Amino acid sequence: MSRGKKLDLFIGADIEDGWAKVESPRKTAVSDEILQPSKHFLFFKKEKRRGKTVTLVGEFHILQNDSEALLKALKKKLGCGGTFKDGWMEFQGELRDKLRELLISESFRFKNTH
Repeated sequence: MSRGKKLDLFIGADIEDGWAKVESPRKTAVSDEILQPSKHFLFFKKEKRRGKTVTLVGEFHILQNDSEALLKALKKKLGCGGTFKDGWMEFQGELRDKLRELLISESFRFKNTH
């Protein structure tokens, strides 16, 4: 096979032949309910992505503007990168202890197991 040509393979069925597209449900259901920080019960998850540790904290039930402002302030205090997806804040690195202190100072609460 030469390097300049790509293979054009078609594997599968046409949707017009009576087949239906299967869509997987979301992993987490995003709630429309807005809670005060003292009503949240947050917990941590730790994941490895591409060999790096990512700390997840959530699930947050706050307005989009409030979540962006909180995320920006936390990233600045921690000196790391992060994002907000589906009600969870993701931070680059192992930051569980530092995050706990900062979020408690913002009046968020955590589950007893963590």
